[in-house]
Amino acid sequence: MRRSGVSASSPRAGFANRARVVRSVMSNAAQQVLDSSQFLTWAEGRSGKWELRDGYPVLMAPERALHALTKYAAQKSLDAAIAKAHLPCRMFPDGMTVRVGQRNAFEPDALVVCPPPPPDAIEIPDPVIMVEVLSPSTAAVDHGAKLRGYFSLPSVMHYLILDPDARSLIHHKRGKGDIIETRILGEGMLRLDPPGIEVAVADMFAPP
Repeated sequence: MRRSGVSASSPRAGFANRARVVRSVMSNAAQQVLDSSQFLTWAEGRSGKWELRDGYPVLMAPERALHALTKYAAQKSLDAAIAKAHLPCRMFPDGMTVRVGQRNAFEPDALVVCPPPPPDAIEIPDPVIMVEVLSPSTAAVDHGAKLRGYFSLPSVMHYLILDPDARSLIHHKRGKGDIIETRILGEGMLRLDPPGIEVAVADMFAPP
C-alpha cells in the first residue's frame, strides 16, 4: 500500500497519499498500526466514512452523484428481493463494518446478512452478499484486497462489483473448494443462492 516506485497518478499512489495524510492528523498513540478492534474504538463517533486497510485508517473520498444513485438503486433492489422471497435476511446500506483479518475492516456499499444482527450492532461478522460500487479512487482495492478479503470470510457467498459508468455487474460467486466463479452481466436476472433471491441487473443501477 505504501511501496516505493508507484506512479504518483496511480490509484495506489492516491490511496497511499490519503493514508499518510490521515496518519499525520491522528494522535501519537494512533499513529501506530491498528488492529480491527482498536480501529472500531478509534472510529466510533468520528465524522466521515473510514475503513481500516493494512492497519491504517483511511478516510473515503466524496462520492459522485452517479456513484451515490447506483448504490441506492442496488440497496433498494436487494431489499425488495429479500421481501419478495420472505427470507429472514436484512439488507444493510453502507455504515456497517465488516472485519477482514486483524488489520482490515471494510465498509461495503451494501450487504445482506441472514439472520439480521441485534439492533445495537456496529459490525457484521457473517455477511452473505457483499456489494461495492466502483469509483476511480477505489477500483484497485475493490478488485484486489476486497475480493480476497471478502472471500476469506466463510459466510460470504457472493461479491457484486457494480460499474456505474459501463452499467455492468461483476458477480463473484463462491464455488466448490477454493474456486471463485465470475460472470460479467449487463442485463437479465441475477440469481443469488444462497440465500435464494433474484434481482434484475438493470434495477441495480440508477435510471439512465
